[in-house]
Amino acid sequence: MNAHTQRQSIAGSAGAIECAIDAPTAAAARGLAVLCHPHPQHGGTMDNKVVQTLARAFTQLGYTAVRFNFRGVGASAGAWDHGVGEIDDALAVVTALRGQAQTLVLAGFSFGGYVASQAAHRLHAEGAAARRLVLVAPAVSRFDMAAVPPDTIVIHGEADDVVPLAALFDWARPQALPVTVLPGAGHFFHGQLSLLKSMVLGAWHD
Repeated sequence: MNAHTQRQSIAGSAGAIECAIDAPTAAAARGLAVLCHPHPQHGGTMDNKVVQTLARAFTQLGYTAVRFNFRGVGASAGAWDHGVGEIDDALAVVTALRGQAQTLVLAGFSFGGYVASQAAHRLHAEGAAARRLVLVAPAVSRFDMAAVPPDTIVIHGEADDVVPLAALFDWARPQALPVTVLPGAGHFFHGQLSLLKSMVLGAWHD
């Protein structure tokens, strides 16, 4: 993301997982934000522009932002596992990089939103819940999203032609989950990444 981005490899169940770590500008990080990228079989990587935008937002909020490549992407070992092993990848990153009692945030874009929701569900069941969840255009119409906490930040584009807004509302409605809609935005938020970042920053609270 910038000249100060650190590259690190951690151990996962399918082999090495490639990570990119950005530290906050503050002297001490307030926590760890693990960010999940879009669908590996449709060109999704940790360098996706939306994922990088989320990383910038979290470093500005004082979190250490960790992007990583799912198995079979970039320098990460293994192969596509239909959304099952990819949840294990996210949890492996959390386990390796989460400090003792460190505040954890999980975030994801598109397919990454599905992974983040399922990882958050498993961590909660294990008594190690994430502090907050941020989902951008989560792939609710394509994968089995887990139910999420009521303070989850959900942002979606009005003109999303990959995950229709109506499908997002069908998922959010039974949970009485608020959704922030960006007028005119498509799935990849082209030309509106700065606004997306501002929306994450504006919605944040401790």
